[in-house]
Amino acid sequence: MNAAKRHEIFTRLRAHIPEPTTELNWSTPFELLAAVLLSAQATDVGVNKATARLFPVANTPQAIIDIGIDALKEHIKTIGLYNTKAENLMKTCHLLIERHGGEVPATRPALEALPGVGRKTANVILNTAFGQPTIAVDTHIFRVSNRTGIAKGKNVVEVEERLVRHVPREFRQDAHHWLILHGRYTCVARKPRCGSCVIEDLCEFKDKTEL
Repeated sequence: MNAAKRHEIFTRLRAHIPEPTTELNWSTPFELLAAVLLSAQATDVGVNKATARLFPVANTPQAIIDIGIDALKEHIKTIGLYNTKAENLMKTCHLLIERHGGEVPATRPALEALPGVGRKTANVILNTAFGQPTIAVDTHIFRVSNRTGIAKGKNVVEVEERLVRHVPREFRQDAHHWLILHGRYTCVARKPRCGSCVIEDLCEFKDKTEL
């Protein structure tokens, strides 16, 4: 894998999906933060169904505090681990009020200080809500980066560092979304759909499939 290959890979991914974005539904940084907090070990579809119930009732830190923990759990109970996620979201709302005037901070240290917010979640917020060229490495991006050879690493931090170093600057803002969508729908875990992949000839995966 070299710089020319990487540039062509992202050129094709951009041509395939010119305006990629998260599949979570949100309209404010806080809604995105809440949705991402709820999305751990859950599908975006499932989270969107829950937030479609929650956000019309409470979509600000103060509003969620006002409805209380029991009502919050009732709205998101269809999501896995909803009890823990409700507790974290409620604690996060209190901290946003106390420390940030009810606004979502736009720095990594401040985001990672919130309950349930790790490096990946912080990167998603910084990238999607605030337009920073961060790359959040989830299981899809980790798999695609290693499988294709774009950025190999033994753990998510290694992959993130290599992506930030090797993804051409012009593609860095949207690289996160392209790689997630590619991993979710084409370069899937068990049997990648190599035959319908727009970067198959550039990919360094040895065990390519026909479908």
